[in-house]
Amino acid sequence: MQAISVQQPWAFAIARGVKDVFNQGLPTAYRGPLLIHASMRVDLKACDSPGIQAAGWDSRDPLATIGAVIATAELADVCAAASRDLPCDCGPWADPGVYHWRLSNVRALPRPIVALGRPDLWEPKPTLLIEVQSMLDAEAARAVPRV
Repeated sequence: MQAISVQQPWAFAIARGVKDVFNQGLPTAYRGPLLIHASMRVDLKACDSPGIQAAGWDSRDPLATIGAVIATAELADVCAAASRDLPCDCGPWADPGVYHWRLSNVRALPRPIVALGRPDLWEPKPTLLIEVQSMLDAEAARAVPRV
């Protein structure tokens, strides 16, 4: 499993399942599970944008935390069309001139897990992966109806 650090409020929109594209300057051959880490930086101008407001942005929401893993996702594809100034169908969250890392199967974590992030794609420490998996397992066990 790999991880990406994303500025708030963009990480919030991804964790809420609204933003399904992560705009990145570089491509990657990696496909598979990702941790979505909310970086320590906040794009203050974006907090008032219509798309972020439509995602339900609330700075008091636990998913608005900075410096923590807030969700998991699958990196399903990377679109290079826009980076070559070609049209693509990556949707309204896709910025022109960059690679569109297309995300699927996003799951917000029940609570943020404080962690240090890194630029670009990075490999989480095993202890962080164990904590995320334990949290997801506990959530799944609570969701199973008891007979």
